Amino acid sequence: MKLINHENILKIGKYKKISLANINKKLAIKLYTFMLKLRLCEEAIEKEYHPADEMRCPVHFCSGEEAVPASLNSILKSGDYLFSHHRSHGYYLAKKAPMTKLFAELYGKKTGANSGLAGSQDISYAKNNFFSGAILAGAASIALGTAISFEMKRRNNKVVVTGFGEAATDQGIFWESLNYASLKKLPIIFVCENNNYSTFSPQSKRLGGTSIAERAKSFGVKSKSIFGNDVCLVYRELLKAILNARKGKGPFLLETITYRYSGHVGPLSDEFVGYRSKKEISFWKKNCPITLFEEILLKKKYLIKNDIKNIRTKIYHEINSSFTYAKKSDFPNINSLEDLNLNKETPVANKILKDLEQTNFDSDQKVILPKGY
Repeated sequence: MKLINHENILKIGKYKKISLANINKKLAIKLYTFMLKLRLCEEAIEKEYHPADEMRCPVHFCSGEEAVPASLNSILKSGDYLFSHHRSHGYYLAKKAPMTKLFAELYGKKTGANSGLAGSQDISYAKNNFFSGAILAGAASIALGTAISFEMKRRNNKVVVTGFGEAATDQGIFWESLNYASLKKLPIIFVCENNNYSTFSPQSKRLGGTSIAERAKSFGVKSKSIFGNDVCLVYRELLKAILNARKGKGPFLLETITYRYSGHVGPLSDEFVGYRSKKEISFWKKNCPITLFEEILLKKKYLIKNDIKNIRTKIYHEINSSFTYAKKSDFPNINSLEDLNLNKETPVANKILKDLEQTNFDSDQKVILPKGY
């Protein structure tokens, strides 16, 4: 296959190229456990969302897209920064942020990661250098600013990773960020989880030309497009890119061709709209990243079925504990708009900003433009 994209990837049938090269047993089990944990977590939230109707925000699920966050979970260090798009749960857990606070945030509770004020789309966990956001391409541009600050402070061993969907590349700010990262050789990794759809619109109806990875090369950014449901391949490519960034070799863009099983925003399915074919859905479910990897681990005897059962039991215990924590927590006390600020104290802003007397402003003053305008 010369060009990997959503149109021609359906031709491969069942993916059979997973290789455990450079991935030992301990790492393999860690990758598998994380992917399974993320999937079961999303399924539990999806099941609980309705009919209880107790969660206080819309939720964008990432079931089917577990390979990238699983890989980042094993590669990133505590000092590294991770920025995510609105499909944020996998990235949140990838940066080792607590599941209990994720669930509490969904319920709008004050024990949530952001005191119940951010919800799913904008959840962050600053303690672990994780931030997400609902602004399209926002993760890329803000991550760029963080990478610039690393260079200014000469923190050359730290990296910034920004995850986004292919629709983020519809925005000019994305390409501006890519260009500047290349120009300054910044320690930033761009990870595109290309799941084909911007809500209901397929990539072929929105983006012309070649793949996103190929276009990135025109900005001098090294890039690659791969099958994103092969967690071993994703891990190896990300590890190589991140190690190079730590050494000052500049940015990298990895385009992972993957798929979301859920609707654009869950938990209800949106298949009734008719924008996805049964053949397409069947292909991606047959090539589920967890199932593909589980088959290899069982074949290589890294795991036996009883091990998987025990892993599931442990994960379900964490999920149930997180639900209990969230439901028993109190709602935030909000009496005024000021209470919606995560932090009312602003010592840095107070030091920089000054109040000016109104007499300093003259509404009748002459407007003088610099020459050349």
